[in-house]
Amino acid sequence: MPEPDTPLAGLYALTPDDALTPRLLALVDLALAGGVRLLQYRNKAAPLPLRREQAKALRRLTQAHGALLIVNDDVWLAVEVGADGVHLGRDDLGPGGLRTAREALGERRILGVSCYDDLARAEEAVEAGADYIAIGSVFASKSKPQAARASLTLVAEAKRRFPTPVAAIGGITLENAAQVLAAGADMLAVMSGLFDAMDIRRRAEEFRALFARNERRGVFMEG
Repeated sequence: MPEPDTPLAGLYALTPDDALTPRLLALVDLALAGGVRLLQYRNKAAPLPLRREQAKALRRLTQAHGALLIVNDDVWLAVEVGADGVHLGRDDLGPGGLRTAREALGERRILGVSCYDDLARAEEAVEAGADYIAIGSVFASKSKPQAARASLTLVAEAKRRFPTPVAAIGGITLENAAQVLAAGADMLAVMSGLFDAMDIRRRAEEFRALFARNERRGVFMEG
């Protein structure tokens, strides 16, 4: 599990596929400078040697910024580079894969699970020891245009039913993020909405400000 000062909440930045490691690091450094404290390394197209190189470099960079690094799809790479955790999809590791991943990660590393539009899978993930569940695509996604859509009502239901933090993913932008937070998402998993910005650092800061406003509204409503 993460340390108390690095909660599973806030902007969750997903790296774009980029074969040029120096450029990838420059983009991520801007996001981290803007306040990102949760970063997922994903590169579906890269061969293992490149993914290993990039994951190690990102591990050093996130540590320098006090941020968490989650590796997409690959438990063993996450363990090898000393990442803070792994994020798994439906086809990763096969039957029983979530429990295998939990055992491999131990108790201190994070296990995140894509649950798409399937609350039964979310229940399975929580029972297997997931530290957070991801629901989506909540909007049309540029990176996964064929992804199944999950309504904001489903995000709200996942938040109501399960004790783990809920990440919303898919097509999230600064313009539509407020309604996702209103549905109860703890984390907003964002790729294009962050890394396609002309000013990545400023966009990260704008997302952080959105979370801060949402938290203040929650306090006022409770009071």
